[in-house]
Amino acid sequence: MLNPADARRRWFGSFFLILAAGMLGWGLTFLNPYLIKHPLLFIFYWLSCFFLTVLAFTIAVYDLRVMRKRLRAEQKTAFSKAFSDVEEVEHKKT
Repeated sequence: MLNPADARRRWFGSFFLILAAGMLGWGLTFLNPYLIKHPLLFIFYWLSCFFLTVLAFTIAVYDLRVMRKRLRAEQKTAFSKAFSDVEEVEHKKT
């Protein structure tokens, strides 16, 4: 189950990825002639596109780590609950 922090993290990751994809599309089509004529703007534009992509990737990796940690905790809880149920049944038998 996703909590609000998970949803917000995924929304930001998607937002940055969509923004980077939009910049890629615009930079390769409409803005290409303008960017070619202005080298500093060209470098700044593509570095900012790269930065947004790296930011989206970083958020995705962070989300992966959070979800793995949560899954591990849920598995430990389920295992300990199942084990305690088995212990309880064994104690009732004796």
